[in-house]
Amino acid sequence: MDAPSPGVGYFWNQKSEYECTDDKHVFSFLGFDRYRNLLLEFPEIDGTPLCILIQQEQPTVTHGVTSSLVVASLRTYLSSLQESGLDGIPSSLAGEVADMPAPTKPDPSTATEQQPAAFQHPDSLQKIRKDLGECQRCKLGKTRKNLVFGVGNPHARLVFVGEGPGGDEDLQGEPFVGEAGRILNRVITAMGLKREEVYICNVVKCRPPGNRDPEAEEIATCAPFLLRQIQTIKPEVIVALGKFATHTLLGTRDPISKLRGKFRDFHGIPLMPTFHPSYLLHRQGEGNMESFWNVWDDMTQVLRLLKLPVPDKSRKR
Repeated sequence: MDAPSPGVGYFWNQKSEYECTDDKHVFSFLGFDRYRNLLLEFPEIDGTPLCILIQQEQPTVTHGVTSSLVVASLRTYLSSLQESGLDGIPSSLAGEVADMPAPTKPDPSTATEQQPAAFQHPDSLQKIRKDLGECQRCKLGKTRKNLVFGVGNPHARLVFVGEGPGGDEDLQGEPFVGEAGRILNRVITAMGLKREEVYICNVVKCRPPGNRDPEAEEIATCAPFLLRQIQTIKPEVIVALGKFATHTLLGTRDPISKLRGKFRDFHGIPLMPTFHPSYLLHRQGEGNMESFWNVWDDMTQVLRLLKLPVPDKSRKR
């Protein structure tokens, strides 16, 4: 199906077809007045809509969270296109997107007037999963066996966000059940917690073929659902496992080695970037345990912030 004409808000409906709505209303609602002209001036790059697809059924994602993620997704998307050598990207556009500040949240006193009634109802993990359905919003839906939504305590104080499902996860429909999952379970147990006490999910809900890296479009398509999960759970701390989760949530391209070890802010929620369990698995195979200790240092900071006991794990080298 042909994409809609430029200058329109892009939404997926349940039939996986484009539905058009007034772009001025959409951008105003999402706090995008300052970005509207920019996005309408460059609606497509090489035939791909620059407007990040926002799932139609996302009633409780706040203005600030949603619009901030779109800005982050735009940064990631443009960077990936530039790195791929694609011609035709205006340098002024890339520079302007890179300099975009995070939108400010609206005045709470006027929020009720700004929000349609449908956007004032509470969300739930069950509803988010129902809205996902048998998702075919991107090409990952055509190759996966099972959609991997998330697992754990729906009221968890701590949420782990990974990259995407692997082969074992694709077969079982649950995140982190393979070798990387066993490493994550060891980390959770070492923290004095149980897997069922935390919540575990991924940026993308379907396995990329051959365990390749998720593409920018796939990350951007899944991201609104991840944000709904986070806002519904309302965790006290988020741990971003690896570069993709960190880049998606923080809107940065800095290496994970530079970002880990220090809390970052995700709309008022402390976020700790750390190495992905699959990276630890690889390093363990090389006989290098330093990365394990780096992750443990990160997790002790998480425990202290949650005011939980920190088990004594002395480094033995």
